Amino acid sequence: MSERARAVVAAHLFFVSEGRVLLLRRANTGYEDGNYSVPAGHLDGGETVTSAAIREAREETGLELLPANLEHALVMHRKAGDDERIDFFLRVSAWTEDPQNCEPGKCDELSWHRLDALPENMVPYVRKGIEAWLQGRRYVEFGWD
Repeated sequence: MSERARAVVAAHLFFVSEGRVLLLRRANTGYEDGNYSVPAGHLDGGETVTSAAIREAREETGLELLPANLEHALVMHRKAGDDERIDFFLRVSAWTEDPQNCEPGKCDELSWHRLDALPENMVPYVRKGIEAWLQGRRYVEFGWD
């Protein structure tokens, strides 16, 4: 008999403005360093996806978001090595200040990129998430080859 699935859950944020998305370039983390991702992070125990997204936005960009300004955009069921992951991608509809790089020890660049010209060096599943969302998909699987 196989074991029940145990998945790591994360919230990812799509800050989109004027056809551009906010990306951060990972650094000094030991995972996908040098590649672009979106602000994101794992859920803490007892935390909702919305709460995690708000916390990660504050920790990584300095922005204080309201739950009303988050829209669930996409869910991804992902295989990463021996782990299963559930990634929630949320679109941020409004914010009041310019985002800042609040984690320079984990991110060496925070910048806006055109949605139709994403950088080549992106975390692969994040690229897939953005592309699927742009195609109007709400659910996608990744890494299950």
